[in-house]
Amino acid sequence: MVAWLAEQGHPVIPPSPLVPREPVLRDGFSMTFWQFTEFLETVEPDYVRNAGLVADLHRALREYPGELPFLSAAEPQWITDSLEDLGDRLDPADLDRARREWAVLEPLVRSRSAFESEFGVDLQPIHGDAPAFNLVPTPNGELYADFELVGLGPPEWDLAAFGPECAASYDTRARALGLRELDERVLRFVNAVGALRSVSCLALAPQLPMLADAVRPAIEQWRGMPFAGGLTG
Repeated sequence: MVAWLAEQGHPVIPPSPLVPREPVLRDGFSMTFWQFTEFLETVEPDYVRNAGLVADLHRALREYPGELPFLSAAEPQWITDSLEDLGDRLDPADLDRARREWAVLEPLVRSRSAFESEFGVDLQPIHGDAPAFNLVPTPNGELYADFELVGLGPPEWDLAAFGPECAASYDTRARALGLRELDERVLRFVNAVGALRSVSCLALAPQLPMLADAVRPAIEQWRGMPFAGGLTG
């Protein structure tokens, strides 16, 4: 997809021309390679503004002609396996909640038809990995990066966890472009799935110990969120 976007003249960091366009596994971790791009470290990110620009990215992505998997960015099998492996790395009450939440959310993540039946919103190609965060300032303008998780899904997925101010910024731009505004129920759903992805990251702590501290604020926030985004199963 990224090569297609670059060919269409959209502002993206393209894959590296020096190696094959495929992930490389090393020491149990997957890596991808992109064209070297200088970025401006002195530019402070404006996520509210960037969230509005995501609507432009979505409009461009709607024209992508290729086939894409449904909500692959959620990595449902990884969440399932991680929640089984967490053991004593998560408080027992938290682990119980996480597993019960996933029992509600997982069917909607794994099945396009179940998702569409529940929410009735349109799907389209999406970036998959917080594009408002992955908009890189460079001497040649702002470029989108990190397209490893592209897939088919609701536009809400790309705004997960950014908060109401960013959602409002997106909606304003979406209206101007003739796109639909964000659906509140879908936004709660993707926020819930994203929160469980953060919880699941603890399963990787033995390989990457820094994760234990890195995900602690996200877990604290998750504890205060509605169970399964308000869905009842």
